[in-house]
Amino acid sequence: MKIILARHGETPWNAAGRYQGQIDIPLSDIGQAQAAKLGERLRDVSITRAVSSQLARARSTAEAALGESRKHMLQIDPRLQEIAHGDWEGLLAQEIAERDPVTFQAWREAPQTVQMPQGENLQQVLDRAWEGLAAACEGLGADDTLLIVAHDAVNRVLLCRILGLGLDRLWSFRQAPTTLNLLEGDDVDNLAVVRLNDCQHHTPLFGEALHRAL
Repeated sequence: MKIILARHGETPWNAAGRYQGQIDIPLSDIGQAQAAKLGERLRDVSITRAVSSQLARARSTAEAALGESRKHMLQIDPRLQEIAHGDWEGLLAQEIAERDPVTFQAWREAPQTVQMPQGENLQQVLDRAWEGLAAACEGLGADDTLLIVAHDAVNRVLLCRILGLGLDRLWSFRQAPTTLNLLEGDDVDNLAVVRLNDCQHHTPLFGEALHRAL
């Protein structure tokens, strides 16, 4: 079984450093172009099943990745939606740092300890997202390929588990817009990471966009 775990394209709030969480922000023009390039890259890849978060930025990216002839196969799973940032949603990173400096510093230095105000913690995100991943993998065979399009925090917690990393290592790798993570294994509990944060379809080596939120 092969899994293409992708992140959605850029949104205006990504570019501005504004925390969006579960607010349904659409792709920017840049994000739409990134998603189109992802679709070009995956045009000749055989995809057995495709699942995305219900949020527009992930759903639109998944549809572009599949292309017009395959987008009908897309399934939606709310368990793959972004972490609920709670009271932080809609705020710039700088605003959060000024309003809640202790929690914001903990989020940057020890993210596994943070319960988002009126939102989720990373373990809660991992628990629901892993259920979503396992459900998406049900019934897939050795030659099947699953496409999942989700979000920064969701991808990070899933990859931490697959790599055997604690959630304290959340920031030890990156997830660029429309990046690809390629996974392979006999089942969901025995996956190896084949590629991590591969965004060569739209960004030169070491040239990825760094966002100030999440």
